[in-house]
Amino acid sequence: MDFLAPSSLSEALAAKAQRPDALPIAGGTDVMVELNFDHRRPAALLDLTAVPELTTLTVPVRGDSAGGDSAGRYGAGSDRSGGAGRVGAVRIGAGVPYTRIIEELGDVLPGLAMASRTVGSPQIRNRGTVGGNLGSASPAGDALPPLLASDAVVEVASVRGRREIPIGEFFLGVKRNALEPDELITAVLVPPATGPQQFAKVGTRNAMVIAVCSFALALHLDRRAVGTGIGSAAPTPVRATAAEEFLAGALDWSGRGPLAGGVATRFGELVAAAAAPIDDVRGSAAYRRHALAVLARRTLSWAWGAYRL
Repeated sequence: MDFLAPSSLSEALAAKAQRPDALPIAGGTDVMVELNFDHRRPAALLDLTAVPELTTLTVPVRGDSAGGDSAGRYGAGSDRSGGAGRVGAVRIGAGVPYTRIIEELGDVLPGLAMASRTVGSPQIRNRGTVGGNLGSASPAGDALPPLLASDAVVEVASVRGRREIPIGEFFLGVKRNALEPDELITAVLVPPATGPQQFAKVGTRNAMVIAVCSFALALHLDRRAVGTGIGSAAPTPVRATAAEEFLAGALDWSGRGPLAGGVATRFGELVAAAAAPIDDVRGSAAYRRHALAVLARRTLSWAWGAYRL
């Protein structure tokens, strides 16, 4: 097995173009497990840990985004000058670890920060990255439902140039994504929250667990819309679009009144219906549907309660 260690993004892209069979590795929290268990034996590893361009975190300055003050505080190490990509979006480099997301984006992208807190142990959160979660494209990836709920965009690059892929088009199947053989994930672009966000998951124990199922909810107050993301209950992370449309029309956006009777129950039913789970060692398909309905009702209660305060 060859080991490639570029020190810049241009070197990394050139190496990937020359060796499209090279497997990218950053935190290694997924890749090393597969290597250790001999589930994968690539011809080469492309080590991205020394590529500084992949570790930048750019947050729009307060008032620059549609969310206005929702951009909130900014943690040490963030670049507040703006940057490439969609105007007003938070740009998270593919090599940014979960720990930085928790520490620096808790009030900007609360749903993603919540999900990041559930990833593995502190050691795993110090090493693991959202870019790696996207590259693995596992349906159980904790960071993926909040990215779906937030309408994120995946930024990828090759020696041929850069392109942006809407998150809903990025996942093609179980552990399959839309990357071309010569492309690398460089960042994910996420609009700052304009309303409450929530994330919850069910696992076989309280911590350091792969989700039996997970659910993310985002209330987009700027456009009175709802975003959802379902994890570990279909071949890919998916949105519950029918549930989103129902809830957007059922909420009292102006009056901030309590949830009307039956709204939470119906929302949970529609979320469960959007899933396509299977029976496996972590849980049955029936349990996953039941749990998703419960998670949908709970996250809605928490998010709407925060909005009404």
